[in-house]
Amino acid sequence: MSARMPAISLAAVPGRRKAIIELAQEVEQRGFTGIFCPSLGDNIALCEAIALSTREVIFGTSITPIYTRNVADFASTAGFLHEISDGRFRFGIGVSHEPAMRRLGVRQGKPLTDMRQFVSDLRAVPRVGELPPIVLATLRNRMIALSEEIGSGMVFANGARSHMGHSLSALSPTARANPDFFIGNMIPTCIDDDEAAAMAVNRRTLTSYAFLPNYRNYWREAGYAEEMDAVEAAIAAGETDRVADCLSDRWLADTTLFGSANKVRDGIEAWFDAGIRTPIIVPSSARGNQMTAIQNVFDLW
Repeated sequence: MSARMPAISLAAVPGRRKAIIELAQEVEQRGFTGIFCPSLGDNIALCEAIALSTREVIFGTSITPIYTRNVADFASTAGFLHEISDGRFRFGIGVSHEPAMRRLGVRQGKPLTDMRQFVSDLRAVPRVGELPPIVLATLRNRMIALSEEIGSGMVFANGARSHMGHSLSALSPTARANPDFFIGNMIPTCIDDDEAAAMAVNRRTLTSYAFLPNYRNYWREAGYAEEMDAVEAAIAAGETDRVADCLSDRWLADTTLFGSANKVRDGIEAWFDAGIRTPIIVPSSARGNQMTAIQNVFDLW
């Protein structure tokens, strides 16, 4: 049995919102180290519900895009959540992805500039009370360094475990040694004794990210140039159905967790050993829905 418990990702899917809030209470009771809510639906509303239905567990957004609300509205809500949760809320923010923002009619600037300006503006909003720790969505070294400069932590999504030593070297020794500096990673996870089926689920989950240039650049830097070159060739040829086939099993094992309970538990330990203080399990199931996947994670311990 693992001595180190991860955090878990929860999303409030329509029709199951009350059930997810009840699950958040069970997550706390079972001793998971955190609950982090992805930008699926209104994750800030979910965090408000978690704040009022739990007592001890750390929770936060992972992440919310900085462009979707006015900065004064973000500041008021973040301050509110920080106060009513007795400091348990972590405000995870990011620039998201250009296609997602384009669908919302948002025009993005340069990620580092936009992030720096947003955090500065957030802290300048008057009469909101104390703000929570701010955690920046990161992939590559310049955003990692910015997370230390202006934030209280960083969180990857779909990071490569073998590349974490390089990524974390962008932090100062002080930040790396500071237990209050948040270092997390959202890890797609499918638990099933049929390893091939679990791998297929995770491959479907991550294939959409391979269409995003920022992720291809990151994974290329992490040692997967051949895979990313093949993806770009398939996209250029208009053969988008081939993208999943370009992504190697080695890459999948480096970025996700899949297989038997024992294998996934060992994988979580490996993420801790790689320097991720808070592995965040993002559960999927080869045999059921979100609720089945979450129960599979509960059953690990």
